[in-house]
Amino acid sequence: MPAEDAVIDLDTPGHGPVAAPISRHMPRPRVALGLAFAAGLGLGGWGVHRSEQARADRQRDATVVLVALPAGVGGGGVNSGGRARIEGSLAVVNAGPSPVTVRSVRADSPTVLVRDLGQTRLIRPGGTGWIGVVVLFPCGGTLGTEPLTVRFSVQTADGQVREAAYPVAVVGSVWADTLSRMCGPG
Repeated sequence: MPAEDAVIDLDTPGHGPVAAPISRHMPRPRVALGLAFAAGLGLGGWGVHRSEQARADRQRDATVVLVALPAGVGGGGVNSGGRARIEGSLAVVNAGPSPVTVRSVRADSPTVLVRDLGQTRLIRPGGTGWIGVVVLFPCGGTLGTEPLTVRFSVQTADGQVREAAYPVAVVGSVWADTLSRMCGPG
């Protein structure tokens, strides 16, 4: 074998080490890792946003903000024990962000007793519902100057039953006028 044949010319095709073809379809490991990391960040951020949104929705659905005032008077009379009884209505405004169902209304003071007539009322946000109530007042008593704390049992948009209270001014209301006429000298 001649010495010339023992030399391999690397510039000649078919001789020397064969290079593996580079695939155009497979990303490099660092690029793939970076893409996976970016996708994880995006999905994680979306998940955190959805979790915070769900928490805000639950908090909004559980919020109860009511405003109430005496709104009307129906029939009534004075019983033999000297108690005036009127059937009236209480205007209840839902100032909260979600609908509520008013299940019951009650108020007790030393002289005034208020109870609902047993009907529930759905009130949308920003809406007003008229709740039928019975008001009892002893003739000869005083209404007092302090507002009457009215307690509400409501079912919120999340299905839970919650309690809410609101001070209602009876003095100067249509209820006070009717009670004073009923208890006045006949």
